[in-house]
This record gives sequence, C-alpha cells and structure tokens, in this order.
Amino acid sequence: MAGYMELPTKGGFDFGLCRRNESLAEKKGLKIPGFLKTGTTIVGLVFKDGVVLGADTRATEGPVVADKNCEKIHFMAPNIYCCGAGTAADTEAVTDMVSSQLQLHRYATGRESRVVTALSLLKSHLFKYQGHVSAALVLGGVDCTGPHLHTILFLLQRWVLDLAAMSVFESKYKEGLTREEGIDLVAQAISAGVFNDLGSGSNVDVCVITKGKTEYLRNHLLPNPRTYVSSKGYSFTKGQTEVLSTKITQLKPKVDVAEGGDAMEE
Repeated sequence: MAGYMELPTKGGFDFGLCRRNESLAEKKGLKIPGFLKTGTTIVGLVFKDGVVLGADTRATEGPVVADKNCEKIHFMAPNIYCCGAGTAADTEAVTDMVSSQLQLHRYATGRESRVVTALSLLKSHLFKYQGHVSAALVLGGVDCTGPHLHTILFLLQRWVLDLAAMSVFESKYKEGLTREEGIDLVAQAISAGVFNDLGSGSNVDVCVITKGKTEYLRNHLLPNPRTYVSSKGYSFTKGQTEVLSTKITQLKPKVDVAEGGDAMEE
C-alpha cells in the first residue's frame, strides 16, 4: 500500500517470572528490588570553548506525570543559564528573582553579568531558608573570566550531574571536549536518567553557552515519541459516569423599581 509505514511490534509486560520472584522472596528471604525514582536529571560540563547544560522534561506530582515537556533550564542572563531540580514553583521563583536582580545590575553598571554574582545571590537566598526552599541548581555560564560551572551546594567541579547519569560521565568524560562531543555526552547522560529513573522522562533539553553566544536546543532529543494517536480523540458519551443526584434551581428575574414607579426587569 502506498504511503504505508510499518511500525515495530510493541512489546508488553512479561509476567513469566512473577512466581519465581515470589518463591525466592518467601523461601530464600531475598528482597525484591523496588522501583527507582530519584527525580529530575540535570547535568552540566565544561568543554573546550564553553559550558553545556542538560535536563530532562518530565514533571511529576507523586506518582503522576504532571507535564511531559516542561522546561528545566532557566534563563539567568544572556550568558548564564541554570538547571533546576526540586519543587517546580521554587526553582521558577528563585531563578526568576535572581535573573531580575542580574538585569538591574546590568542596567546600573552597563557590564555583562558574572557567573559568580549569580552564584552568590542564589547561595545566599537558599542558605537563608535552610532547605525550606526546595531547589537544587546547576549553574553554568561564560563571562570575562572564562567558562564556569557550579552546583548550589557550594561545589566547583569540571562536571556536575545527577546520580542517574553518573556512570555515563565517569566512563566518557575527558578534558578538552569539543562542542559536538560535549553535546553528545550531555545527551547520553540525560538519556540514561530518562530510561533508568521513573522521576525523569520524556525529552532531552540542551543549552550550549560560549563566549558571546548561547544556544538553547529545546527538545534536542525525542527518545519517547508518541506513536499511537486515537483517531476518535478523547470523547466520552453521555452515561459513562454515574450521576448520583440532580438538583435544579429556578432563578427568578430580579425586579428593580425605577424612578416614577415603573418596574424594570433584568
């Protein structure tokens, strides 16, 4: 058939080993490993000419995926961006607040924002609230002193990352990466979090910062595309949900008495 595209056969859950696992747990006393959900995967690395930041795009509300394509790489200044993990409202509020302070500082001085300035503002705010503001941040940028990468946990490293991506960085990171190698390594690290952690998922966002140039590669990778879309859409016929009770209240028209004694209806 013309225009027909074959899709790969989709697999399903295999429950063939459930009885074996139950037997091992009961008779041998083995503990069945639970699921892994550590939350957002955010990473950053310094390459030869600048900084690459990366993040997944899944936002969760407990066991529920609230947003499949949220933005976790936040604008701080034209030369500085920040990855946020934790409570979405806290990361948005903190980064927006510091971004506005950096903008005012640029208006006052006429100079490019320094990464250490953003770092100091973020650290001071989060330390003041002693952990009650749930925001873990990876800050990266390039200023007059070169590329910089920080976590807001008072660390300065050549690479910083989430636990889910640790193995990728430890096995493949090296000094002097090119731009393409840096982007590829960050994408691999985020993908490792997407496929090995229930709290991470959907797509891969990447931000590349070099001297005088910033590229935000939104949805750089789409490893989990939706391959099936119902032709009928989400339509629900009447009667699918039981109605327990119905109450109808008739509203009487409001009558006002105007000047001269004439009644007016609304």
